[in-house]
Amino acid sequence: MTSTTKETFAVGSLVRARGREWVVLPESNDAMLVLRPLGGTDEEIAGVLRDIEEIEAATFGLPSPDDLGDDRSSRLLRDALRIGFRSSGGPFRSLAGLNVTPRPYQLVPLLLALRQDVVRLLVADDVGIGKTVEAGLVAAELLAQGSARKLAVLCPPSLAEQWRRELDEKFGIQAALVLPGTIRRLEAEAGYGRSVFEHFDATIVSTDFIKNSSRRDNFLQHAPDLVIVDEAHGVAADDSGRGGAGRTQRFQLVSALADDAERHLILVTATPHSGNDGAFRNLIGLLNPELKTVPLENEAGRRLLAEHMVQRRRADIRRYLEEDTKFPSDRKTSEQPFKLSSEHREFFDDVIAYVRGRVQDKSGTKLEQRIRWWSALSLLRSMASSPAAASATLSTRAAHNEGESPTTADSRGIAAVMDQMEDDGGEGIDIAPAGSTEADASAPSTGRQLQALARRAKELHEDPSLDAKVQALAKHVKALLKDGFHPIVFCRYIPTAQYVADYLRQNLKKVSIEVVTGELPAEERAARIEGLAEQADGGQKVLVATDCLSEGVNLQDNFQAVVHYDLAWNPTRHEQREGRVDRFGQTAETVRALLMYGEDNGIDGIVLDILLRKHERIRKDLGISVPVPPQSDQVLAALLEGVLMRGQDSDQLEFDLGLTPEAVKLDDEWRSSAESEKSSRTRFAQGAVHPDRVQAALDAARNSLGTAEDVSRFVRQALEETGAHVQVASDGFTANINAAAPGIRDIFVSENDARFVLDHPAPPGAHVLTRTDPVVARIAQYVLNTALDEELKGKDRPAARCGYVATSEVDSVTVALLVRFRTKLLLPARINRENHAQQDLAEEARIVAFRGVPGQHQWLTDEEVDRLIASKPSANVGEQTTRNMAAAILRGVPLLASDLTEKASAVAEQIQRDHTEVRLAARGDSSAGRLGIRGLAVEPNLPADILGVYIYAPAGGQQ
Repeated sequence: MTSTTKETFAVGSLVRARGREWVVLPESNDAMLVLRPLGGTDEEIAGVLRDIEEIEAATFGLPSPDDLGDDRSSRLLRDALRIGFRSSGGPFRSLAGLNVTPRPYQLVPLLLALRQDVVRLLVADDVGIGKTVEAGLVAAELLAQGSARKLAVLCPPSLAEQWRRELDEKFGIQAALVLPGTIRRLEAEAGYGRSVFEHFDATIVSTDFIKNSSRRDNFLQHAPDLVIVDEAHGVAADDSGRGGAGRTQRFQLVSALADDAERHLILVTATPHSGNDGAFRNLIGLLNPELKTVPLENEAGRRLLAEHMVQRRRADIRRYLEEDTKFPSDRKTSEQPFKLSSEHREFFDDVIAYVRGRVQDKSGTKLEQRIRWWSALSLLRSMASSPAAASATLSTRAAHNEGESPTTADSRGIAAVMDQMEDDGGEGIDIAPAGSTEADASAPSTGRQLQALARRAKELHEDPSLDAKVQALAKHVKALLKDGFHPIVFCRYIPTAQYVADYLRQNLKKVSIEVVTGELPAEERAARIEGLAEQADGGQKVLVATDCLSEGVNLQDNFQAVVHYDLAWNPTRHEQREGRVDRFGQTAETVRALLMYGEDNGIDGIVLDILLRKHERIRKDLGISVPVPPQSDQVLAALLEGVLMRGQDSDQLEFDLGLTPEAVKLDDEWRSSAESEKSSRTRFAQGAVHPDRVQAALDAARNSLGTAEDVSRFVRQALEETGAHVQVASDGFTANINAAAPGIRDIFVSENDARFVLDHPAPPGAHVLTRTDPVVARIAQYVLNTALDEELKGKDRPAARCGYVATSEVDSVTVALLVRFRTKLLLPARINRENHAQQDLAEEARIVAFRGVPGQHQWLTDEEVDRLIASKPSANVGEQTTRNMAAAILRGVPLLASDLTEKASAVAEQIQRDHTEVRLAARGDSSAGRLGIRGLAVEPNLPADILGVYIYAPAGGQQ
């Protein structure tokens, strides 16, 4: 009956408007009801103005006795409900609405976050484990619970687009990119006098854009109550100021954010401790000021840090809670030497002679001498890279700022030459450096030398037949492609990358080749990579890139090998490069890493012996990568000085490397740091959250949402019932959908054969059998929607709401009811810095069953229900008999109302227990922990909806 006054509609109640039934959502108010269609999706949510449109209370009708299905309907419809729910009653409010199925180990940071009223968390898992998903899970849950209202992600600009896509595709969070190229448009959209951070609920912000005072103050004034800082090691400045101005500005920015005691702060990095203890202390001090000074050697200090930090190796989580996570089983590394051609070697020697003369020159100020020194090392690096880089460097002059001190010049030089470059967020790291000063270039003698060397570099650049290095690369790339590996070739400088790509295109005509450097905006880099995969279309492909792609970018879908064309002078950079392919989601069982080095150029050997080989040895021995100690820069510089200043023979120097006092000290400190790091990672693997607690939370979530087996069975059965032909394989199945119902064919668009696999990682084009896969979700929605439409018949309607099964597995009439229980949740939350409960709606699909007939019934236990719905038909029964029995049972259903009300209350109590247990598991069963769940309440919405009635009768006719 249509209401003539403003009737009160509770959250979760059913109403009828616009010719259909809807569920009332929590966002409703007196003026407008926010409604979701019964059986519909979040995309169909609508707002209905109560003064304009007719709205009336509704009830969910019983099925018709004429709507009889077979024995499979009950399970199929039940699974469609569970898989299709986006607001289940499970203990995590966000999981049902996500488009990602987290691995069990990825729930640990979430549980650790729930321990805290204000989340302060450092996610420091190894490269490739899935830190973005872990941080996203915490953010999504805080937003879903109402503990946070807005989100900002601070990251290097090169990672902004990837963060946008991850948040959108996996977590349903649409975030605006705040970058130099987007800020004007965003400000115009926000409107005059309104901050971008007020206007948008979620933003992804370039840390280096927002750190400057002109932007920082506005951001701090309007910063969201939830902030994620990616690549957080880049904000960790020590108190000496040696990290550079950029790092100091970043640290000041994040420190100001952390000063707000009500702000959630999640730090994300694979390298929290870069060997600088002061920087590490400042980083963890952002989580809790006590951590800046508390002794981490004793149990109390370790326990305090464990409350805020998760740090795990791949070995810690490869098999977690009896579930395997697929990583490549091995990373095969190899060193591939090459020797310079005679022309190239002669040029190299002449450049070293020139450089030696310049660094031995003591003329000019101390500042000019330091700039001369770093220019010399830059020239050597470019020479070792390629003739193209050498040519560019010889044509570029070093400049300095007025008033700059020699110490500052050294800081800039170390950052650039030693591959630190963290002060510009990774942008500009691949530009060819300056190889001389303005004074050298303008002096007649040195100017002529530079011009002559530049001409020779250009000649070598234009004649690759004289370049043994690039020729060796082509040979190695061909071998990798022959073995089925698609490689990424990492180069240090933009000119080298372009030179290498041109050479490979000329010599690998049938291979798709693309080059990506820092010259491209971040969003275009991703487009280039996607375009390469499309161009190759499953064929051979090679990506040539600079280190603009070495951090935070996922490349495992299309590539399985890395070639270090240029040695990095920081081993962590090698680990980052290899981590682009050696990570979760890589389908190859083995990945390869190939390191090229010049046997006779006098430079590569020093870097290889002092840094890279030791780093690789530690990684293999301990199973972890440990950053090189800070003094490695000085050690390397000292050894190179031996080549340049004293004219020491480079071959002899390489032979004596391990005997120098500096090298011995470096080796000792590196190994000590490695042992300490191994102990630390074991300590924080994460002992603060016991695996049993994680298992309990996981079981509760799966009971609500369905297991992987439920999903696989449902999809296969649904496709078969709608006319698809299914062919089973060891890792899943393939469905030919040519003969399927039109609604199913529409889901797959242009696919004829749809491949489904049981788990991630999935091959290109395959669908994963998880409830969050978009195709799986659409199949579930199709099954549910067609079940509610009694006009559809046959394969167009795979699940019916009523069924009759004659089976020898029961000895009396037994009836299963598929019931949807709707509950209202009141979650403790912090909104506007005040304690207000967050109201939410949850739905649960359960099968309950009884023996006998309504009014003379006996309810079955959960175990008996499971056995019942697994019963197989063993006899055929006449249509009239089944219809009469169904009609009799349906007439008696109202007699079950009080019992179903009790069951609805029991479901609500179970949901409340699950939420309570998860929070106590994280917080600890203490007064403080219980205080954190005060205000948590779950209430049933009545009456429950009976979606299906399924009758199981004895096959012999006994009633």
